Amino acid sequence: MSDAQLVIKELTPQYFAQVLEINNANTPAVGELTIEELRFNFLDSLYAIVITDSTEAEVLAFCVTFAPGALYASPNYLWFSNAYDDFVYLDRIAVAAPHRNRGLGAILYQTIEGYMVRDNTASLLACEVNLQPPNPGSSRFHARLGFIEVGQQETKPGTVVSLLTKKI
Repeated sequence: MSDAQLVIKELTPQYFAQVLEINNANTPAVGELTIEELRFNFLDSLYAIVITDSTEAEVLAFCVTFAPGALYASPNYLWFSNAYDDFVYLDRIAVAAPHRNRGLGAILYQTIEGYMVRDNTASLLACEVNLQPPNPGSSRFHARLGFIEVGQQETKPGTVVSLLTKKI
């Protein structure tokens, strides 16, 4: 499938089952969710987008972001909320296993950055990467995209994250 056959669109409830499956297949890189948590996150999100195939039937990848003031209680989101007044927090991004290593993650980041510029939302994109358990592929990916570490925190025993930002 070529990039011309990809569709980037807003996440809508019709895609929840697929997004939940992709999300939970990507743990521990992203936290596991229930359908209720996914619905809540969707309703509270700033940008929630999917990449689908050309028929718009199969979700290949997705991401969810939050703005300051969201009701989201993630310790990483709260860290950024305490550290910065204006930012977009990319909470989760995941790609379905058969579609990895095709640049879909980079497309999602570029799309979010484009939305931030278009909407004049914020000039700082924030996210985190697991250090424990290690996620070296994600660390390399974020470094390639220009993210820098601004902190680290232990979110639960055995889980340490690198907190990252990028100026947009």
